[in-house]
Parts: sequence; C-alpha cells; structure tokens
Amino acid sequence: MAAGFSYGTYRFDAVAAAAPSVHGSHHGRNEALNEVVSAVFPAYQCEFRGDESQDEAVLRYKRMLRPTTISRPPAPYVRMRYENTRTGGGSVGPSRGFTTHDVLLREFRLLEGAPGSFVEFENFSGHVWHVEWNGSWLVNGAPQDAPPSETWVTSVLGWP
Repeated sequence: MAAGFSYGTYRFDAVAAAAPSVHGSHHGRNEALNEVVSAVFPAYQCEFRGDESQDEAVLRYKRMLRPTTISRPPAPYVRMRYENTRTGGGSVGPSRGFTTHDVLLREFRLLEGAPGSFVEFENFSGHVWHVEWNGSWLVNGAPQDAPPSETWVTSVLGWP
C-alpha cells in the first residue's frame, strides 16, 4: 500500500496492490497471466494493517473491499469479538474475527440493558477497545455517559 493518493472528488488516500495469489482475477481464463499480474486499486489506509496473512488478504479482497467499485465507501479493517447476555449472541473463542462497520455498530446498540455483555474490537493500527454494559457504559474500563456514537466509531476506525 502507498499512502498519499487522491483521485478527483473521491476520498481515497492510498493505492493498494493485491498479489496474483490474492486477487485471482484471471484464474480459470489465463493462468499464465494470473501468475504475473498484480491488481492495483485505489484504497483507504484504514482498510489495511499490513501484516494480514494470505488467507486474510484473500478474504478481505474478495468479500469485503469491492476494489473494482470506484464509488465505494471505505471498508475499515475491523476485528471483533463479543458476547451479549440478552440476545445470546457472541463470537466463538478468544480471537477477534473480521467484521464490518455496520455489524460493529449494531452490536453496540444491542449492549444496553444486557449486563455482562461486551464488544471488543481492533482497528487497522492494532488499537483495541473493550466496550461493555454493566448497568452503565465502560470503554476500556473508563465510565462513559453514553453508548459509543457512530462518529466515535468512525473516528477510531480511521475512516477518512
């Protein structure tokens, strides 16, 4: 990824390249070409951490980024784990998995009124936030007067 890119009225701030083993754009049609061509596309810095595994890069490229859509909004790098005592929803195991900005916001809305519930998430720079509801809001152990706002979430995810 190379930072400092811009294109007209679009808010892209980086250019990214996906290796042939990640994009597979010519797979099944021209294997020789597929093996030597990288896919280059406009991106947002908040979409990449830089240490993604091969499997993570494929998942993000093919299912989350929509790199060929020039009018797309950012797809911030978000890894989350959660537990909700009211809905019974939660993640499996101690690891955080990839999710989307809208799922993260939905889980925050579902926390209130569910004592013992939490959402833990990580952004592209590796910062981790632990948000919980135990009769009041706590963010990384600090009491809060209100639930996390969409503006706050967008900001900590690095959304331009």
